[in-house]
Amino acid sequence: MIKIVDYKRIFFDILDKKHPEKKEICQELLSKKNLSVLDIIELNKKIFGVPDADTAAFNQGHRAYTRSSILQILDYQKKYRLNNSQVARHFKTSRHTIRKWKNRYLI
Repeated sequence: MIKIVDYKRIFFDILDKKHPEKKEICQELLSKKNLSVLDIIELNKKIFGVPDADTAAFNQGHRAYTRSSILQILDYQKKYRLNNSQVARHFKTSRHTIRKWKNRYLI
C-alpha cells in the first residue's frame, strides 16, 4: 500500500506554529482539494522565502515529480510557447529532463 504525504496538514501545522503571519498569503493554495507538486513548491517559497544557493542545490537533487505534475509542466510549456531550455530554467530542472519527459509522455 502506497502512503501519500498529507502536505496540507504539514503546511497548516507550520503556519500555525511558526509562521502565523503568512497564513493569509497561503490561504488560496491551501484551500485546494489536492495539492500538486508545483503547489507544494510554491507554498514552500511563500512560507520560507527563496533559499540560498547551497540549500537550493540540495533540494533540487531531492525533488520528485508525479505524472500529473510532469504533464502540468509540459502544458505550461505549450501554453506559453517556451522551448525546453526556458521551461527548464523556470522550473529549475535540466533541459534533458524536459526532453525525456516529452519523449515519454507526449509521444
